[in-house]
Amino acid sequence: MVSFELSDEQKMVQETVASFAADQIEPVMRESDEQNTIPEEVIAKGWELGLLGGCIPEEYEGFGEELSSLTGLIALEELAWGDLSIGLHLMAPSVLAISVLDQGTEEQKKQLLPTFCEEEYKAASSALVEPYYNFCASALRTSAACEGEEYVINGEKCLVPLAQESENMLVFAASNPGMGFSGVDAFVIPVATKGVSVGEREKNMGIKALSTYPVSFKDCRVSVSARIGEEAGCNFLRLLSRSRLALAALAVGMSRRALEHSRDYATQRIAFGEPIGSRQAIAFMIAEMAIEIDAARLLAWEAAWRCDRAMDFEKEASLAKNYAADMAMMVCDRGVQIMGGHGYVRDNPVELWFRNSRGFAAFEGFVMV
Repeated sequence: MVSFELSDEQKMVQETVASFAADQIEPVMRESDEQNTIPEEVIAKGWELGLLGGCIPEEYEGFGEELSSLTGLIALEELAWGDLSIGLHLMAPSVLAISVLDQGTEEQKKQLLPTFCEEEYKAASSALVEPYYNFCASALRTSAACEGEEYVINGEKCLVPLAQESENMLVFAASNPGMGFSGVDAFVIPVATKGVSVGEREKNMGIKALSTYPVSFKDCRVSVSARIGEEAGCNFLRLLSRSRLALAALAVGMSRRALEHSRDYATQRIAFGEPIGSRQAIAFMIAEMAIEIDAARLLAWEAAWRCDRAMDFEKEASLAKNYAADMAMMVCDRGVQIMGGHGYVRDNPVELWFRNSRGFAAFEGFVMV
């Protein structure tokens, strides 16, 4: 049966990351958004927590803990409570690392995983989203044509996090067009590879502190060994579902922060001689925000529980991500409403959370558990 009681290890992770988010991330949230950059020392201290290295076995120079999606969700929720952009930046390498750990060959694991266990943070990117209004993860236009011992990659990607700062990126491309999810493969491609072109940094409405880029591939040739799983290929839907779980947790964490801020404001803001939170309209808003956040969290936890037990979880992960995306928009919109005119002012963090929340409908493949 599903247990709602966290293990001692999970409680420790939750407390440690929550403390880091409150002490290190929250104080620089606004400045990072305004300046479109994240202090290097914050990323360095976050990397010291060992959140990614902790799920990599000792044989690949990790800390030897078993990969747990549920533990990952707990950590991501706390990171996003601090700031979504910083959480995404810190855990961006997880897409490449966990894809290799989950489905890579033994040679790929030995070659790539030790990088994510080093003391210093090293960026790694992932390229899934494409710049088309009808983008669909099961019908990618980026192609991977097999020619002998090589694959030739052609296509366009957008919203590629840390592309310019990364040495390697995990690129998702259709090797068998028309086959849906089963026709998509993942390739580990060095950014410096001939045929890879990283464009200028994108100017986004939200997650402004996280650098994202358009990336184009023109006759980019990579060895067959660059394909995750090599001859067997990868289970793309499983990897995508792991990413959707992570995004759901991030939405929950950010929304929880918006709820807490709105609730505190409603108890302190006095209008006509009483706190505005004592009025039924405001109180019902706050109650509905709390209900939706808890519902989204439980959907994600159920999917993670199934994933950790090697059960089918793809449907549950999709439900969790879609529900959490809608929930985040609703919660942050209500936060702006509760603040009244002050909610529209840049000095108030609810406008930042509102901008960030809008992206969850478009985010895919940014992070993984």
